[in-house]
Amino acid sequence: MRPAPHAAIPEQDVPTLILGSASPRRLELLAQIGIVPDRVLPAEIDEAPRRGESPRDYVRRMAREKAAALADSAEGAILCADTAVVAGRRILGKPEDAAEARHYLQLLSGRRHRVLTSVALAHDGRLRERLVETIIRFRPLTMAQVEAYLATGEWQGKAGAYAIQGHASAFAIWMQGSYSGVVGLPLAETACLLAAIGIQGTAT
Repeated sequence: MRPAPHAAIPEQDVPTLILGSASPRRLELLAQIGIVPDRVLPAEIDEAPRRGESPRDYVRRMAREKAAALADSAEGAILCADTAVVAGRRILGKPEDAAEARHYLQLLSGRRHRVLTSVALAHDGRLRERLVETIIRFRPLTMAQVEAYLATGEWQGKAGAYAIQGHASAFAIWMQGSYSGVVGLPLAETACLLAAIGIQGTAT
């Protein structure tokens, strides 16, 4: 990873940046702040929550384990993140099929829920972390609206069965927190973590 032209950090001190995620959304978000990873290397881990594990502990553990899974095989700075949609204390993961996605959307209809995103940056034997919480309220959804959304296919591979940056933006009537965190990577916090190790974007 190379710093923006205005950065004063010597080129030899800027570490290689590896994005430990297969999410094109996280890659796009980094590009918004002028950062392009040198490599994209998804981490393969077991993402099942542990019995009795709180949502906050779960997303922290997922981000840490992704970074740890890549640390032994990749050199440089490793940036990983994990996002969970939480209704009450229930973690709504990526739905396995349309029926589960329908259930999730009905559960979120007309109520508030939380979106937790944990970011982990492993570099030079140290792990830096940030956890960002955003609260969102969905308007009441009719069955016709739920079915129309499912028909778009946008729910596939999305925590909580929706993508706030897509068609589901029409569902959110109130939000408090980080929009980019809901998409998958809280940019303000991520930029600070990267700047601390010499990786500068256009806004740092």
